Amino acid sequence: MSSLPDLGLFTMGMWSVGLGAIGVAVTGMLLANTDLFLSKPKAASLEFLETIELKSLGEEERTFKAGELWKKNGAVIMAVRRPGCFLCREEASELSSLKSQLDQFGVPLYAVVKENIGNEVEDFQHYFKGEIFLDEKKRFYGPHKRKMVLMGFIRLGVWQNFLRAWKNGYSGNLEGEGFILGGVYVIGAGKQGVLLEHREREFGDKVSLQSVLEAAEKIKPQAADAEK
Repeated sequence: MSSLPDLGLFTMGMWSVGLGAIGVAVTGMLLANTDLFLSKPKAASLEFLETIELKSLGEEERTFKAGELWKKNGAVIMAVRRPGCFLCREEASELSSLKSQLDQFGVPLYAVVKENIGNEVEDFQHYFKGEIFLDEKKRFYGPHKRKMVLMGFIRLGVWQNFLRAWKNGYSGNLEGEGFILGGVYVIGAGKQGVLLEHREREFGDKVSLQSVLEAAEKIKPQAADAEK
């Protein structure tokens, strides 16, 4: 006489597997919303930053060392994750709101991008009120480049940032590389050093505008006879 399978045990087993899978998924979601698996940024030294090669994006293209940007008066520099990203456009607009105060300090506002695709930089200029340069080797995103891919879309903070920017009227597109995280630097004049280094933890993690102003106020312009 053949024995029939115990449907009760089978059902219980399936429920156990299902609950186990749900438990793993929930645990994964919780861990993704901590900083446990986020790659830690490595601080960029002045020596590292000043030797970065940048390209101008005007009619007369030229290549130069980034140190030229802050040699005399220091600089505030935004390393843009992606010009078409509406979160980046939001931060660019907010940084640009400081332009008049930075002008009073004599501190210029700049941005660097990783790539120059179509009209992306030109469109970004509507949000950013400073000169923009190309960092083809993505050095301003280092020394240790950090990426956020799928984890970025299951983090609560990212969705909150999406909603905030959308409510503030920003929109964008999906053109270009957008997984290498960006940041904002405030760099003093000459050899004064890096006064503020904000590295994006997740998509839409903006720098504190007050911190930017406080750092910019500390910049000591180079005297003409001190230039080499």
